[in-house]
Amino acid sequence: MTAISEDRNDDDRLIRESGIEARVAAIIIPVLGAIGYRLVRVRMTAQDGATLQIMAERPDGTMTVEDCEEVSRALSPVLDVEDPIDTAYQLEISSPGIDRPLVRKEDFAAGEGHLVKIETSILLDGRKRFRGFIVENDEETVTIEPETAEEEGDEDVLFGIPFEAIAEARLVLTDDLVRDALKQEKEERRERKRNRRPSASERAAQRSAKQDATEPAGDEEPGTHAEGE
Repeated sequence: MTAISEDRNDDDRLIRESGIEARVAAIIIPVLGAIGYRLVRVRMTAQDGATLQIMAERPDGTMTVEDCEEVSRALSPVLDVEDPIDTAYQLEISSPGIDRPLVRKEDFAAGEGHLVKIETSILLDGRKRFRGFIVENDEETVTIEPETAEEEGDEDVLFGIPFEAIAEARLVLTDDLVRDALKQEKEERRERKRNRRPSASERAAQRSAKQDATEPAGDEEPGTHAEGE
C-alpha cells in the first residue's frame, strides 16, 4: 500500500492501495457510500488460493456481522460484473477490529494516547518504522512518543510524522485499547437502546390508543351489538 495525496474517486483516506487493489477500491467506494458504509482497506492475499479482503465500516466506526453480510450482498454482484481480478478468488468482508488500521486523520485523532505502529514511505530520522504512543495530531502531522522513551529516560523525545509520508499505520493491541473499546461499545449499546425506547409523548399516545381500542364504540351498551332485521 502507498500513501497518495491526490483526491480520487471520493476517497478521503490518507493511505490507499495500488495495482489491482486500487482498481477494486475505485469500484467499491461508490457502492459502499450508497448503502451507508466507507472503505477502510482492500487487500489481496494468497489465503485459500486467493482471497480479496475488504475492510469496511459505518461512518461512526461500527461494523457488525449483519453489516458485513449486507456489504457482501451489495459488492458481490458489482465485482462479478466489473471483474477487476483475472483469477478465481474468495470475497471476505470484515470490520477494522480493535487494533485497526489508521487510514484517515480522524482515525489518528481517535487513537490519541494509544500505542501505534507506523511505517513510512521515506526515511525519517534514518528510519522507516516507528512504534509509540500518539500524543497529538494537526492537519499535517501525527506526533508520537516512542514506546521505550520512559524506560530510557527520554520522555522529551517525540517524532513528528507527516501524514503524506505514512505508508501504513495501525493500533497495537494493548489492555488499555481493549478496555477503551469495550467501554465505547457499552456506551453505543446504551445509546441504541435509548433510541429504540419510545419518548414520553409516544408512550402517552400508545396508552391513549390502547384505551380507545378497549372502550365500546358509539352509544352501544357493553355486551350488546346491532343486528340486522
